[in-house]
Amino acid sequence: MAFGRSSRKKQYVEPVTLKILVAGGFGVGKTTLVGAVSEIRPLRTEEILSEAGRPVDDLHGVEAKKTTTVAMDFGRITLREDLVLYLFGTPGQDRFWFLWDELAQGALGAVVLADTRRLEDSFAAIDYFERRGIPFTVAVNCFEGAQRFPAESVRGALDLDPEVELVMCDARDRESVKNVLVAVVQHALVLADQSHSTVAP
Repeated sequence: MAFGRSSRKKQYVEPVTLKILVAGGFGVGKTTLVGAVSEIRPLRTEEILSEAGRPVDDLHGVEAKKTTTVAMDFGRITLREDLVLYLFGTPGQDRFWFLWDELAQGALGAVVLADTRRLEDSFAAIDYFERRGIPFTVAVNCFEGAQRFPAESVRGALDLDPEVELVMCDARDRESVKNVLVAVVQHALVLADQSHSTVAP
C-alpha cells in the first residue's frame, strides 16, 4: 500500500467551449465588455478614427470616442471548470457589417449591448439575430451619465419578443458582465431544449 498519495486521482474534465457574439451599435461598449471579463489579454482590432470617416461615423452621444473596431474583439472566460466561453465582439459601424456572417458561424448565442442614448442603434443587431434564429439577450449598458429607464420601458422601445431577456449591466464591471453571459447561455440552452423536444418522436 502506498502512503501519502491519494488512491483517487482527480479526473480531468474536457471543457465544453461555446462561442458567444457581442454586438450592438457603434461606441456602445462592446470592446470594454470583452476586456472587462476576458481572462486572457483580449485581441483587439481597433483603428484611430480619421477625418475621412467623419461623414459616415455617427459620433452623436460618443463624441469623445477616438478609436473603432474594424474586424472583431476576441476574449475568453471560464465560467466553470467544464465550460469555457469564447467571446467575439462585432464591429458596430455599418461598413463593417459584412464581417458579421463570418463571426456568427457556430455561435450559441449573442449579447446585444444597448445604450439608452442611442437605442435605435440596437435595431440592426436585434434584427440580424432574429432573422438567423440566434438566441440573444439584450444588455443595457448603465454607465455613468447614462439616463436610467425602467426595464419595461426599454423593452417596449426595442419592441422585444416576450422570450428575449433584458438585463441591466455595467460593461466595465467583470461580475456584471459575467451575469450577462450566464443569462445568454441559459437562454440559449433553454431554447435548444425546447426545439429538441418539439422534434422528438
